[in-house]
Amino acid sequence: MKKYLLLIICLIGTLGSCKKALDEQPQGVIASSQLNTPENIEKMVIAAYAALGNENLHTSNSLWPWGSMRSGDAYKGGDGVGDNSEWNDYETFVTNQNTNGLTDQMWAQIYNNIARANNALLRLDNIAASDFPLKTGRQGEMRFLRGNHYFMAKILWNRVPYIDENVPTSEYIKISNTAMTSDQLWDKIAADFRYAANVLPAKQADAGRPNKYTALAFLAKTLLYQAYKQDDNHNMTGIDQAKLNQVVGLCDSVINFSGYALAPDFGDNFLEATENGPESVFAIQYSKNDGTQFGRIDMGHSLTYPMNPEYGCCWQHIPSQDLVNNFKTDANGLPMFTGYNNTDATKVADFLNQTFDPRLDHTVGIPGHPFKYVPTFVYQTSWARAPAIYGYFTSMKDDAAANDPSFQKIPPFMSSSKNWELIRFADVLLWKAEALIELNRPNEALPLINMIRQRAGNSTARLKQADGSFTSNYKVSLYQPGVNCVWTQDYARQALRRERRLEFAMEGNRFFDLVRWGIADTYLNSYFTSESTKRTYLKTAKFTKGRDEYLPIPLNQINYSKGLYKQNPGF
Repeated sequence: MKKYLLLIICLIGTLGSCKKALDEQPQGVIASSQLNTPENIEKMVIAAYAALGNENLHTSNSLWPWGSMRSGDAYKGGDGVGDNSEWNDYETFVTNQNTNGLTDQMWAQIYNNIARANNALLRLDNIAASDFPLKTGRQGEMRFLRGNHYFMAKILWNRVPYIDENVPTSEYIKISNTAMTSDQLWDKIAADFRYAANVLPAKQADAGRPNKYTALAFLAKTLLYQAYKQDDNHNMTGIDQAKLNQVVGLCDSVINFSGYALAPDFGDNFLEATENGPESVFAIQYSKNDGTQFGRIDMGHSLTYPMNPEYGCCWQHIPSQDLVNNFKTDANGLPMFTGYNNTDATKVADFLNQTFDPRLDHTVGIPGHPFKYVPTFVYQTSWARAPAIYGYFTSMKDDAAANDPSFQKIPPFMSSSKNWELIRFADVLLWKAEALIELNRPNEALPLINMIRQRAGNSTARLKQADGSFTSNYKVSLYQPGVNCVWTQDYARQALRRERRLEFAMEGNRFFDLVRWGIADTYLNSYFTSESTKRTYLKTAKFTKGRDEYLPIPLNQINYSKGLYKQNPGF
């Protein structure tokens, strides 16, 4: 009987404790309303910033798979065309379809990032400034981040659904990607940057937060892209002169009042030791030893390292031969607008017998040259993974030296905690120069381009072999009208466009420049004709005008919208 009584007592106790557990709110769940406190809203803001670094192996926020690999600057690389074949589809264009899984992943990532900004904004909108004194500034920061994400979506897909914090989630499914015109989308993006510029301070205590001039720089970039008018088939139909004048004014504000300046050495922009320097207008802030397992490291570039024992994987994002040849300079120390591809620079002697822009050895890993500024760490042909297909070069801006404190292995991959610049001060200088040239004011653009070239010529201190000799034969001169050039509008345009390629090679910008200028089809098809004589897998590559300027809307997203989203032309 005692045993039965004990069993009954135990059962009653157990049932009572179960009821108590069921009545308590699980600690892993929080109601949405509980987030509407100053402390938790600030955490939501931090979560929106964290989205900048929420990349995976295939969805880099640097946009190199879409901006470098589709531009003639880079090959896919890896073990062959079947290794990450979705990227091969991007590079060669002809097989790219709306079922490409990486396109869908990038769409989801960008809209998840937008959702975080919107979530924070919704809560900020509904809290009193007296309860949260940081309210206005945080609203500016969140609208800045949202503008950045929508800018990325716009240049990738052109027509995308626009959703802000005022749209209930139940209404998302009703918003088409063609509800707004292209200009209306640009205006929405510009409005976020304008708002941010109006409310943000000129300086921020935290390096990773945008300030007034960061927002003005992004606004200048937005208006520059918007100035190049396109019809529904992506044909460039004209350039809005009023928008260009606004770009000039915005760039002037950043140049004259922000305190930003060119870093003394070009390489300062690609090292953790010199990050957040004078040239950093806005960068993704990565970290290491921050309490997480591997740190908030740059996973978007984790497949770009070469195949030597110090690294080990995966040799993707490989500089093209055309890009390397573009760094040649002529007898006057100027870029070679023609003839640069007559011979290929591949061997150590080639880089000593011809003159080159020093930015070559900041950008490209070359056999026989020190890798990432370590004279005793010399790049070898054995570091290449598939040289018969892609040659022997490797990317360098995205990587860190194996002995650098920022380097981090995540077997079988690796990366680093060094920042990645989304906008550098050099961008601002060249945006202003571009606008001035298209306004037929090329003489005003000349000193801006020469500032970039002057810095390039001064950036040789790190480019030395173990014996102290320079790695390549460097020669860079300024443009001197009447002495080494005739500075017409057409010539200035060529100089500007070449300077952007040399300055930002492998940084994920080039393809979007080509589309903005309306020359993507002629440029890329000429590149395929030439480069396919060296890389046979490119023989079938072809850029189709009116289609390939933008990615297809992912089929998964069209299905999600129940057919509401309209596919881009040609897909």
